[in-house]
Amino acid sequence: MLKIDEIKASIGKLPKDELIQLRRWISEQEWQIWDEEIEADSEVGKLDFLIQEAKSDKHNGNLEDL
Repeated sequence: MLKIDEIKASIGKLPKDELIQLRRWISEQEWQIWDEEIEADSEVGKLDFLIQEAKSDKHNGNLEDL
């Protein structure tokens, strides 16, 4: 059996409260990965276009209050 299949089988046997805890933990891991990717992209300028779009929208009066 592959490792992932073993993990899936084990997860399938978890009680509901432990499954909820696992789901929360996985979600936190995904958010951490996302944060690291965003930070890395920002550092190399991949998100600079967003700043330019915001500046352009401000200059053109296209921004709305939140």
